[in-house]
Amino acid sequence: MGSEGRRAGVGVADRGQAVPLLVVVLAVAVTAMLMVAQLGGVVVDRERARTAADAAALAGVEGGRAAAEIEARANGGTLEAWVVSDGFSQVTVRVGRARATARARPGRPGRVGTWVSPRLVE
Repeated sequence: MGSEGRRAGVGVADRGQAVPLLVVVLAVAVTAMLMVAQLGGVVVDRERARTAADAAALAGVEGGRAAAEIEARANGGTLEAWVVSDGFSQVTVRVGRARATARARPGRPGRVGTWVSPRLVE
């Protein structure tokens, strides 16, 4: 018998299909890992932008725009906007690909929701 070395149902045309399949599976896995890493970077930028905006808004209440810029830079961000209206200091800070806005007012701290309210602006 000439087919003693072959398994039943496996033809010559089916040989060598594992390598291309493995290459496709690896390409999909690497692409998925890169997408997850990219998403992680965006999440980190958002949180850093929120922190920088909060700090800059609080500094802006006491020291004005210059203090807000210094605090934004100290937290890895860039101050994009600084506005004082109705007793509030409102800043917009960019960190990487994310931008966050925060407001603060002078005086005794009240509830956190009314004293500092960061809002992510995309």
